[in-house]
Amino acid sequence: MQSGTIGYVTSATPEAAAVPEGAVSDATASTPEQPPTESRLLDAIDEARAAAVELAGADAIGDHEEVYGEDQHAATHFFAAHQPGYRGWRWAVTVAACDSDSPITVSEAALLPGPDALVAPAWVPWQQRVRAGDLGVGDLLPADPDDQRLVPGYLKSEDPAVEEVAHEVGLGRPKVLSSIGRDEATERWREGSRGPRADMAKAAPASCVTCGFFLPLAGALRAAFGVCANEFAPADGAVVHAEYGCGAHSDVEPDPGPVAPIAELVYDDGVDLETSASQ
Repeated sequence: MQSGTIGYVTSATPEAAAVPEGAVSDATASTPEQPPTESRLLDAIDEARAAAVELAGADAIGDHEEVYGEDQHAATHFFAAHQPGYRGWRWAVTVAACDSDSPITVSEAALLPGPDALVAPAWVPWQQRVRAGDLGVGDLLPADPDDQRLVPGYLKSEDPAVEEVAHEVGLGRPKVLSSIGRDEATERWREGSRGPRADMAKAAPASCVTCGFFLPLAGALRAAFGVCANEFAPADGAVVHAEYGCGAHSDVEPDPGPVAPIAELVYDDGVDLETSASQ
């Protein structure tokens, strides 16, 4: 008998299908039509149970749940698993026979997730797990070789400012921002906290494009984005949209009114001051 191990194995059973990330496998999924299988393989429950007991022990094997015909010469029997931490999993034992005269043998035994099993989320490559703000001091984040945001420096970047510099120094930088990367950055900055829809921008007296502290970016983004150079502004040193704004705009004038409100003086000319004093 070929012993299996706890975990995933290559199998033609319906349970071996991929499970969506963070989800429980669908118990209502339709079972594919089974090919014709020798009846003695479908009835070989005792042989399959003996193989599962030999592998995991009698206490770990529960009731026989179902059998799936792999093809004419093989069938897989499923037994409930009683291992702690494996709720909904099942022991799968595949029995086979070359022909009707051959003895039944066990070709595979393994622990597999059942229809209601809780399984780990699908593995996600590290390039897809990294998020903005994850990079710390001393960390290295190499760019994906197939990153669409970058193109080799000898290709046109479709940005006149970049092309001018590349022409002056030869090939320029090894990689430059592609039009895709520029469009993604534009969308991200416009919809972010320094964009025209931000609450700060809606309450601002004027936009950054008219502010003396606004330093426009070079190249194709010059008309829409710049950097704030006001140390007292909330966006100091950050890229801001031209229609963003804050209360530290360079044209804001000081309010000449009093800091504390003063009550209005009221003169009551109808009162006789001499009479009031004598009383």
